[in-house]
Amino acid sequence: MKKTHFLKLNVLTINLCVALAGIAGSAYAEEPALELEEEYTFLDAIKDGKNLTNFRLRYEHVTQDGLAAAPVANRELRDAEGVTLRSLVGWQTAPFHNFSFAGQLIGVTKFVDNFNDRKNNRTELDRARYAVIVDPNHFDINQLYVDWTGIKNTRVRLGRQQTILDNSRFIGDIAFRQVMQVFDGVSILNKSIPETEVFLAHYEQVTQITTSQRDGDLEILNVKYRISPTEYLVGYGYLSNFDDLGFGNGWFGAGTLNNNGRPNLTADQSNKTFGLRLDGVHPFNPNLRALYSAEYARQTDYADGDSRIDAHYAKLGGGVGIDNFSIRLDHEVLSSNDNEFAFQTPYGTNHLFQGWVDRFLVTPRSGIADTFLTATYKYGDFLFFADYHIINSDEDFNTVGGGARTNGNTYGKEWNASVTYNVNNHFWTKLEYGSYKESDQYQATATTSQAARIRDSDRLWLTAMYTF
Repeated sequence: MKKTHFLKLNVLTINLCVALAGIAGSAYAEEPALELEEEYTFLDAIKDGKNLTNFRLRYEHVTQDGLAAAPVANRELRDAEGVTLRSLVGWQTAPFHNFSFAGQLIGVTKFVDNFNDRKNNRTELDRARYAVIVDPNHFDINQLYVDWTGIKNTRVRLGRQQTILDNSRFIGDIAFRQVMQVFDGVSILNKSIPETEVFLAHYEQVTQITTSQRDGDLEILNVKYRISPTEYLVGYGYLSNFDDLGFGNGWFGAGTLNNNGRPNLTADQSNKTFGLRLDGVHPFNPNLRALYSAEYARQTDYADGDSRIDAHYAKLGGGVGIDNFSIRLDHEVLSSNDNEFAFQTPYGTNHLFQGWVDRFLVTPRSGIADTFLTATYKYGDFLFFADYHIINSDEDFNTVGGGARTNGNTYGKEWNASVTYNVNNHFWTKLEYGSYKESDQYQATATTSQAARIRDSDRLWLTAMYTF
């Protein structure tokens, strides 16, 4: 697989574009002035640019039943507690001769770090005894790209960039975590066809929320047609040629199950996903509206991907909105392939789905069938949110003490609630709480230990964010 580090290419591209812009500016300056208005310079483009700076302070507390993993296995997990600050500092220039430039730095600092961030447990063994909060220390370039708009209704973006598509189920930036997911490569957004947006991308590196950087090839096609200002139809295709995204055991299980005698940890995770999505809000009058969603996608192996990758995704839901209140009921299925693999969303903002407690960031091999009720209410500058999930499996699974019989089908239930207060246009605060309770005691196979159980967990967040 060809591996290219786009960051170096970004720097070269930006230097070249700045040089070309300077030459163009000099050429214009040498021409006789035809009018009294001063020429628009690159310095003006910088001054007229957009601030990409914000600061987010968060307190997070986690209680979770169960035992710690290696290297301190068989010890009870400790409650986790963290206070972290994410600093994003950046700027994007206004267009200058069809070019604009953006750079953004990220810094994540821990003030209280009594938690396992999935990095410090490797060097500080005592951290493995804590529950997980995936907010490691991180200082890096978060975004660095150049935009070109020389073709009408088209934007070409080259470099490291955030990408969020639709409801972020399949492609997102996972911005809830302090370290966000970003991609290195090129993307094209075209709006030439009326009421239609076409997004194309080729990415060759992804920086994950653990700060791991994975090399491969991700091709994206997403076409959105707006039926009305609040209703749309989307067709998409995502081709992921990443043999290792770090999910080998998570997707296929520990050991060598049907992997030709090789460890599942090394199983090739390359896959392709094609789907269709209908989603919208249909107003009947200023005070009454219908909410609806319908979606289907198919996922199979791609390139040298493992042949067990074969599953589908489906979602159907609807509800009603009355003034500032809305309520809806949804059912979402991530299917299982004979308990050997289940539909996965490796680039999505998975924190937003199957509850907030993050018990299902990777789909268990028995799949998921999640039925959930969601309600929201806006009062002045306050936004209230609550949901309740009944999380079943797509196929029955082994339970602890059940032997070789597959006799379980309910993972558990979860509820979440939050209140957001918008202090002003720049500053907001948020209180969030989520609680997951185990039902059937999940055991991945008849021979695995209780470590696979998806146990009770509660999480509390207090967040404050200021955006310039």
